Amino acid sequence: MKRRTERARFDHSGSSFDSFLEQEGILEEVEAGAVKRILAWQLSQAMRERHKTKQAMARELGTSRSQLDRLLDPENVSVSVGAMARAAKALGKSLVIRITDAKPVASGPRNTPGTRNRKSICA
Repeated sequence: MKRRTERARFDHSGSSFDSFLEQEGILEEVEAGAVKRILAWQLSQAMRERHKTKQAMARELGTSRSQLDRLLDPENVSVSVGAMARAAKALGKSLVIRITDAKPVASGPRNTPGTRNRKSICA
């Protein structure tokens, strides 16, 4: 019987994934990691499209290859916005960051794919 009590106490059925992450105290951390993974992927794709090597990209940015590797590392969230913007510009892209009103996580409607509009970050 003890297991049922424990399970009921942590039952998140019917709640959104965002509300679960918020209750766990890791929503901002998870969102920052997701944004960085997306930006790193977009920069890597743009490099492929332009047939630009890491060495050539680092030279154009005036930095080392190891610094560029940190910039493209999806797990490294400590990269500055300025560095991301310079990398995007070197690839003929621009970095767009927009802040919008946040929807209440717990009381708002469940998010469905394509309906979230709290942040928009594009490169």
